[in-house]
Amino acid sequence: MNMHRVKVVACVVPLLGALLGNAAHADSLANILRVGQAKTTAAQQSQARVDKIADQTADLLNDYKTVNKEIDGLKIYNQRLEIQIANQLARLDELESSIADVTVIQRQMMPLIIRMIDGLEQFVALDIPFKAKERSDRVAFLRANVDRSDISAAEKFRQVLEAWKIENEYGRKIQTYPGEVDLDGSGNARKVDLLQVGRIALLAQTTDKEVTAAWADGGWQALDSGQYRSAVSKAIRIAKKQAAIDIMTMPIPAPEAAQ
Repeated sequence: MNMHRVKVVACVVPLLGALLGNAAHADSLANILRVGQAKTTAAQQSQARVDKIADQTADLLNDYKTVNKEIDGLKIYNQRLEIQIANQLARLDELESSIADVTVIQRQMMPLIIRMIDGLEQFVALDIPFKAKERSDRVAFLRANVDRSDISAAEKFRQVLEAWKIENEYGRKIQTYPGEVDLDGSGNARKVDLLQVGRIALLAQTTDKEVTAAWADGGWQALDSGQYRSAVSKAIRIAKKQAAIDIMTMPIPAPEAAQ
């Protein structure tokens, strides 16, 4: 019986040693696994931080490139602005010079306008008296505007130029209009059709066509009815666009006779 116990104990002791050895080995392996797992977790965390830093670095790099492009664009824009500002400053200098000259020009313009009105008035007075009231009223209108403060010098000058332009156009026109004139100097005005042929002739014919006259030497002079009645009547119809344009026979004085 004792021998059997000894044998059993002898068998159990190696077995316990083996079991204890296996347990220690298992504990060591578990420790190794835990350390490996910890390293793996730490490596994953480190990689995540590296990835995050890499993403942040890429974002910063993109922002840097974008900012650089904006800076390049702003440099070009600033260069163009500097050129524009320089041009504007030069333009301002020109405007200041022009403004300084405006006062001088205005001082010179008013005497010129007055001289032009005086010349126009004299021209109308010496010209053949077609549309006399209309032309004299135009001169009076210009003279009344000279001293008006609500009209600029430029507008006054424009009005005078326009009046001279109208007078210039009269010399190129053939026109007729009704009127009343004293043909024989008796003081009795008669209704007539007046015919203006540029500035070379002014004729009048009574509405009944009995009297035909021409302006010459500062007054109306009767014309030979047989020679000019039909010619003047035809010319009046042409001026009214009631007849086709044709050659007209007009009593035009020679240059020597006009002296």
